[in-house]
Amino acid sequence: MEEDSAIIRPVRHSDLDAVLELTRRGGTGLTNLPPDRDALERRIVSAERAILDEKSRSDGAAIMLVAELGGRIAATGMIFASVGAEWPFYSYRITRQAAVSRVLERSKGQRLLNLVNDFDGETEVGGLFVDPALRGMALGQLMARSRYLFMAAHRSWFGERVIAELRGYQDESGRSPVWEALGRHFYDMEFDEADRTGAIHGNQFIADLGPRYPIYISMLPTSAQQALGRPHVDGRPAHAMLLAEGFRDEGYVDIFDGGPTLVASIDAVRTVAGAQVARFAGHRDQGAQALVAAGSASEFRLVRGRVHAAEGEAQVDTRCARMLGLSGGEMLRIVPLENIL
Repeated sequence: MEEDSAIIRPVRHSDLDAVLELTRRGGTGLTNLPPDRDALERRIVSAERAILDEKSRSDGAAIMLVAELGGRIAATGMIFASVGAEWPFYSYRITRQAAVSRVLERSKGQRLLNLVNDFDGETEVGGLFVDPALRGMALGQLMARSRYLFMAAHRSWFGERVIAELRGYQDESGRSPVWEALGRHFYDMEFDEADRTGAIHGNQFIADLGPRYPIYISMLPTSAQQALGRPHVDGRPAHAMLLAEGFRDEGYVDIFDGGPTLVASIDAVRTVAGAQVARFAGHRDQGAQALVAAGSASEFRLVRGRVHAAEGEAQVDTRCARMLGLSGGEMLRIVPLENIL
């Protein structure tokens, strides 16, 4: 199978079993995709509603896209139009505090962790997961960028900024140094249990039991200090891709595992800014490699294909046109790969 034969589309209820099987291969840390059938079914039903109903989106329901490849679900990606609606979006923010002693003629800077819920109304991209058996096919890049093109195609659904929360670093034994140094002491549970609780029941327990005051990072074990803002080894490619898309590190980290939360202006995201709109004008099997999206809402589709575009019209290769169901005159949203690679 090749990446070019994958099609990105919104999830359907009939995908439940396939998505559940996919999430079970993800291990811990996939907060937005709990490997629990009932919880996942609620997510999918909510996602189907979100793509059709503005109130559902503003209330915090996520849009879920899937990559279908060879008749199987190979990857997932999610877009939360507005975070902080269903429950507050908690983070630690790393700040710096300087102190000066005139008596000792000495100054000393300290980094602090502050529990915050600064993100309220921002869009979030998350839930990106690729079948481990299919990694190395660039499906992660395809899925990630499909979310940005979906946002570009439905720009009025989303706000000014988008955030991305990455899974945090774990050591060779699979333990999170940040959780062991902090979370375990406040929540009195294992990391997996806290992760599952947040995914299924929401984040109120974070406010109930979490730290009330800033935490001095220098008082944490060295392993935890070094893990703050460090992505999981599996998330390094996603981290690099986010930075390449224009996301920034503004000092926000996950309260459980210390993974980085990156921020960007939606209109400045490279895939959004590089998108062109053109009318489908027939087949042509030669042209530049591009991402090609057609349709809207539940009919949104995206594939990778060859495109020749000029003066507001675009010809696409036969396979691409067939996969998108193009017949003539449809409006396409196109991102030449040379604009984003």
